[in-house]
Amino acid sequence: MGGIAAIARAAGHRVSGADRNVYPPMSTQLAALGIELTEGYEAAQLKPRPDVVVVGNVMSRGVPVIEALLESGIPYASGPEWLAREVLPKRWVLAVSGTHGKTTTAAMLAWIIEDAGLAPGFLIGGSPGNFSVSARLGELPCFVIEADEYDTAFFDKRAKFVHYRPRTLVLNNLEFDHADIYPDLAAIERQFNHLLRTVPASGRLLVNGTDANLERVLKAGCWSEVERFARGGGEGITWSAKFPAGGDGSQFTVRAGGADCGEVSWPLIGMHNIDNALAAIGAARHAGVPPVRAAAALCSFANVRRRMELRGTAGGINVYDDFAHHPTAIATTLEGLRRRVGKQRIVAVLEPRSNTMRAGVHRDTLADSLRGADSVWIYAPADLGWDAASVMAPLGARARVAATIEGLLAGLKADLHPGDHALLMSNGGFGGLHERLLAALRAG
Repeated sequence: MGGIAAIARAAGHRVSGADRNVYPPMSTQLAALGIELTEGYEAAQLKPRPDVVVVGNVMSRGVPVIEALLESGIPYASGPEWLAREVLPKRWVLAVSGTHGKTTTAAMLAWIIEDAGLAPGFLIGGSPGNFSVSARLGELPCFVIEADEYDTAFFDKRAKFVHYRPRTLVLNNLEFDHADIYPDLAAIERQFNHLLRTVPASGRLLVNGTDANLERVLKAGCWSEVERFARGGGEGITWSAKFPAGGDGSQFTVRAGGADCGEVSWPLIGMHNIDNALAAIGAARHAGVPPVRAAAALCSFANVRRRMELRGTAGGINVYDDFAHHPTAIATTLEGLRRRVGKQRIVAVLEPRSNTMRAGVHRDTLADSLRGADSVWIYAPADLGWDAASVMAPLGARARVAATIEGLLAGLKADLHPGDHALLMSNGGFGGLHERLLAALRAG
């Protein structure tokens, strides 16, 4: 919503907003743009009377400002609906969808197009390192958007991405998530098939060629050109890569149709980021950027904040921040760090914060996803809803549970030693644990 506010401001509108607990970097971005932000959701937020209200999906019936809005007759729209009406019709929309990697891949794609001199507009659900903002109006024609399958608003329960009508669409992967919205994987697959129905025949899909769930979506109906990517190559794969055996993903050769077409050397790690790069390079080619130019652009790509971000080093201990909150992402993140640090000790720290995680949907696969760590800590507050100790039991003595942030901090300080790597994973602020841990380690 902050990104949409920034785009509306750039389009010439006077913009204000209401929210709760807004923190940097979005709060500082909005302030720099002159966008007034009011704390809370009271009916008074509608005075003076606005011309239109853009409603975020955090809002629900019963919230005072929403009840006042419905009584007032003021025009309102969801964020995706407003974008679709006011910004996207004149654009070549490049959308990035999938359970994992949307933010990183969208940031890569926006940077490739920027480096090619096309000054794209974009809306990215994170803080891309190559840009000072997470959203901008940009120049015609290109607009890169992170296409989320979460529902749109309290009055529109379709997935957000059905509003965007992309010409180029990345399908990164597909797993069960958002258990608060969808009852099962089949329900999410239906939303993805609805998305495919909005891509024109002259459009192009960049599809993860190793994902069986995506293949099932394609078989349910596909009317556009398809190119598949997979770092290991194989039959039917357009985009693949060559990389050193045992490498950490920081160097690879891009291949299109079996021919080398570019080299990437960058600070990112993790084999999953090679797949993200292949998807971005393939999508950029559809918009007219040659693969060799795209690969060169990625050599100067700065990753999104909170994606294996090194927050600091204290007492010889590296403290990382990562957004991983699904077993697949957790395992992939740990694998990438292991390839980088070798036999050095990794201490994984997880906050099961997402609605799906808190509901216990991933209990059966969570412990296995953490096996790549030498030591595991789980933050399990009293309202978690499931027994973290029993879920972590397969990991034996290397897994421990803390019921409070203070207890977790004390346990980590005792557990960590010089040369260790502390990987903190959460899709929220984790109670400020990153800075508190660094401060405790500096204090000795």
